[in-house]
Amino acid sequence: MIRNKHEKTVAEFFAGIGLMRIGLEKAGWQTIFANDIALTKQKLYRNHFSEERSHFLLEDIHNLKGSDIPTVKLATASFPCTDLSLAGKRAGLKGKHSSAFWGFVNILKDMRERKPPLILLENVAGFLTSNEGKDFNDALAALNQLGYAVDTFIIDASHFIPQSRVRLFIVGKLTNEPNFKIRHYMPESELRPKKLIDFISNHPNIHWDINGSLPLLPNHMESLHSIIERVSPNSPLWFSKERTEYLLNQTFERHLQRVFELRDKNSYTYLTAFRRVRNGKSMAEIRFDGIAGCLRTPKGGSARQILLQVGKGQINVRLLTPRECAKLMGADDFKISGTSNEALFGFGDAVCVPVITWIAENYLNQLLLADLQIKRA
Repeated sequence: MIRNKHEKTVAEFFAGIGLMRIGLEKAGWQTIFANDIALTKQKLYRNHFSEERSHFLLEDIHNLKGSDIPTVKLATASFPCTDLSLAGKRAGLKGKHSSAFWGFVNILKDMRERKPPLILLENVAGFLTSNEGKDFNDALAALNQLGYAVDTFIIDASHFIPQSRVRLFIVGKLTNEPNFKIRHYMPESELRPKKLIDFISNHPNIHWDINGSLPLLPNHMESLHSIIERVSPNSPLWFSKERTEYLLNQTFERHLQRVFELRDKNSYTYLTAFRRVRNGKSMAEIRFDGIAGCLRTPKGGSARQILLQVGKGQINVRLLTPRECAKLMGADDFKISGTSNEALFGFGDAVCVPVITWIAENYLNQLLLADLQIKRA
């Protein structure tokens, strides 16, 4: 057991509003440095962590030097995903936003002998296939060159909260050990589905250190109903009759039929929907599985997630509130500040708190404990 909490120190890059910090703190880690380029996110971060004023550095990561970073045990990076997704037209790690990854690499390189023994990176699952896998390979190779053996896995946040949010993670461990040879057979799992296993097996050039003893992910049993705020029937948050009918007229026929069936039940069912363009036409796609779709940043009208309250002869519609979004990220007690859009942007661009805690408790803490035991031997 690690007795000194200060042994578990973190430098957090692309810190956003601080959900990575919250997740790590629940597993005993202490963030002593945070960096982001967005003034709004810094404001929300500081408003929540009101006692912390000195360690958040507002700056472009490309302008930071190794000497700006304190000595820590873990560095985290949830670098921008825009260019790794379809929304960013797959520009990849050369894109305007996702190229910030190289800023993180340069900082680690500049820290030299002070490089943290552990790193944790998070991004969209599309990182795996960006530029036919070249971006992922290049990123892992760059971490190898810094001395990190790497592991990778995928987690859907729906194992912890009622939101489908699939993210890819990379854990790096500073090591002098020789290149780990992948065995020919590695079983598929929820953490490492076939596409990820295939990538690992097909890239023996990468210095892998695969953790094959991670536990099974939990089975989350709560549904959307558990995060819904009580909103007065007279609240202006609810769509007008005309706006509701407009949304329903954009719905697929099979979805609309199911909504009407639920309308006639004696209790409320909660559904979520996104507007998407299908065959050049705006359509409303509704989920019926009791979980929300992946939260996004509200850059446009179609990015805001819609909530439907259906039952008791009614179909009531509104947008998800910032508090509901906080709960969907596992940050129930987050002190929401700023405008509604600022808060929604912060949550849509963040990590899921219980996912990070699970990784820290089941992976990072074990790696750090092993590292400390080796050094004390």
